[in-house]
Amino acid sequence: RRLNVRVNIELLSISNPVHKKDLAVRLTDDTDPFFLYNLVISEEDFQSLKSQQGLLVDFSAFPQKFIDLLQQCIQEQNKDIPRFLLQLVSSAPALDHTPVSLNVVETNPFKHLTHLSLKFLPGTDAEIKKFLANCLKCLKEDKMMLEEKLKRTEEDLTRQLSYTQQSLSEKSRELDKLKNEWTSYTTALSNKHSQELTSEQDSCVGIARAQTQYQQQHEQQKKELENLHQKSIQQLQNRLSELEVINKDLTERRYKGDSAVRELKAKLSGLEDECQRAKQEVLSLRRENTTLDAECHEKEKLINQLQTRVAVLEQEIKDKDQLVTRTKEVLDATQEQKVILEESTEEKQRHIEKLETTIKSLSAELLKANEIIKKLQGDLKTLMSKLKLKNTVTIQQEKLLAEKEEKLQKEQRESQEMGQSLRMKEQEVCKLQEKLESTVQKLEESKQLLKTNENVITWLNRQLSEVQMAKKLDSPASAPAGGRPAVSPLSVPDRPSFHSSGLSHPISPLYAFQNFLEPIHSKNGNSQCPVQLNSQLLKPSRCSDAHTVPAAGHAANKENGDQLGLEPKYFKKKDDSIPLRGLSQNTLNSEYLRPYLPAKAQPSPKAAGTPASAYFPG
Repeated sequence: RRLNVRVNIELLSISNPVHKKDLAVRLTDDTDPFFLYNLVISEEDFQSLKSQQGLLVDFSAFPQKFIDLLQQCIQEQNKDIPRFLLQLVSSAPALDHTPVSLNVVETNPFKHLTHLSLKFLPGTDAEIKKFLANCLKCLKEDKMMLEEKLKRTEEDLTRQLSYTQQSLSEKSRELDKLKNEWTSYTTALSNKHSQELTSEQDSCVGIARAQTQYQQQHEQQKKELENLHQKSIQQLQNRLSELEVINKDLTERRYKGDSAVRELKAKLSGLEDECQRAKQEVLSLRRENTTLDAECHEKEKLINQLQTRVAVLEQEIKDKDQLVTRTKEVLDATQEQKVILEESTEEKQRHIEKLETTIKSLSAELLKANEIIKKLQGDLKTLMSKLKLKNTVTIQQEKLLAEKEEKLQKEQRESQEMGQSLRMKEQEVCKLQEKLESTVQKLEESKQLLKTNENVITWLNRQLSEVQMAKKLDSPASAPAGGRPAVSPLSVPDRPSFHSSGLSHPISPLYAFQNFLEPIHSKNGNSQCPVQLNSQLLKPSRCSDAHTVPAAGHAANKENGDQLGLEPKYFKKKDDSIPLRGLSQNTLNSEYLRPYLPAKAQPSPKAAGTPASAYFPG
């Protein structure tokens, strides 16, 4: 069946507790007050509806598009074959409070296309009562307005009626006056016309007498005129014959003149056509001239722009040529440096091989230190695993937050991600360049350190051998009972044991060498500081001009996750090697030993703050 349905569309904004917008659609029938179907669409419901039905509009534009479809259905409703239909489909045979679907259908000879399908729920008793109450309220308001309008119109009509009655009485009085005036005027006119008619009759009699007299005079004059007329006719005939002859000559001349005039007119028309064509050509040429002037002006501008651009490009080409020449010079210089560096690296590798043979003698004493370092590495690995777990948890939480934010702002996030990815790539490129530069610097420093290591090791071996020889040759001085033995600057004391620090093994000859050197150093004006010993490391400290050097080598290796210690080939013990016991990582610090090293063995300023682990790997 067909029926007229009223569709109400409202956009509801709710700000408590969260600000959101809902679209409320209501179907009613003016003839049936119990016909009520409602639909409320939120933004989340609209997203699902959009994905299900393939809609291309947003929630903000959806109400206007829906109204446009309804207007098209209203325009097509009176046609025999409407293009747009509004279908209300129910699963039940009758509309008995069951959910229905409202379809906007476009018909064509091939198929019925459903543009939009909305499911409406029937109104409950409370909603129907509320709707009927609103309708009753609206009807009462309309009734009150109509009653007010009716009262106003009645008052206006009574006023108009009284006014018209007054005007009608005035007009009737005026009409009576006019009638009386008209009757008096007509009687006066009839009397006047009768008097004029009698006077005219008397005058007509006198006119008839005068007319007879005039006729007699007219006949006499007529005869005289006829005679004169005949004479004039004869004269005119003579004159006419003469004029006919003249007329023939004039007609011939006229024909000749007409022919000449026709020729001249033809020539004039041709000249006028040519003049008009010339004028049109002149106008077209003027227009073309203006267009050509404009084009010429634009082309001059373009030429000026192109000339400036050509000048700029020539300057850029010159600059680029200069850059190319500079880069070629730099490239040639870098290639020469590369060849020099390759030769130097080959020499240094040979030198390193020699150093490896000498370092093998020190590997046996460093096994204990390697075991401690391995333990520290295990602890560090556990800490790193814990940190990784924390990082994974934080990353997962950040991913969850990012997914929630992506649902709200997809387009903004994509643009931000693109920008971030570009920045990250640029940062990675910068970091890689910095790493490359740092690795090159480290390589150069390691090469310098290897040189200093070789010098320090040879010098230490020489000094230790000299100290041992001096100990064997010199006999220790006898000390008094209950007192400490005196230590001369040239003698080397025995290896004492430190019970308070937890060291039961004797101190290496290097400690004796340090005690031997400190009195000499104190003579130069520097104050002497005590040597602090721990259970694992021996850390010397300088008070006046010495600088404390942090042991950053192990930390750096721990952060990089590198395996500390020497390779197994260096752990083979040799008979001619000197044992080093209780040797700290900072004991062989180049800053501490710099005053006592020879000029060749002193490290470079760059290697002054490098810990002992840099000189002795592991």
